Amino acid sequence: MSLDLSSVIAATTHWLIRAYPAADGAMNAALAEAQARQAVTVAAWLRYPTTDAALVTMAGPGGSYRLDWLVDAEPYEIRGPDGVWRTWVDETVASWAAALLTCSTLATEAVAALADCEHAAGSPREFRRLTEPDAHDWQAAPLMRHPDLMACVVELHRPQLLERLRLLRSDDQTPTSAA
Repeated sequence: MSLDLSSVIAATTHWLIRAYPAADGAMNAALAEAQARQAVTVAAWLRYPTTDAALVTMAGPGGSYRLDWLVDAEPYEIRGPDGVWRTWVDETVASWAAALLTCSTLATEAVAALADCEHAAGSPREFRRLTEPDAHDWQAAPLMRHPDLMACVVELHRPQLLERLRLLRSDDQTPTSAA
């Protein structure tokens, strides 16, 4: 089964940085995109464990229509130039990524939960810009990091994120041998 979530990650990252633009300047744009990509990657890996990843690449994640409506973005044509990438935006992944971007404690917990994640096997797993943003990161992405501005997206699926993390924590604490 394919574990490739690159289309979902790319489209959802693109949606986040368009909905919550970086501060002016090329360096700020690059830093904001790195933060968004790290948050979306963690969210996608949590949302789609191995088998589910193959299913989402076949069926598609649903698109950005409701997200666009929530943030009052310009409506788009499904058949227009934005239509193709927008169909690969995953609403739940965007919501979870927004939650991670606005709460570094939650981000740290989510990254820790991926310790044995099959998606990360053989790839570098550095999420410092997400879990430990420095002053440049904050300056580059003030809108994406602002809890009040991101609240409408965060609250869409935050309970499911918290439940997923709770389940992952409880799995880690399962006794491995009988006493």
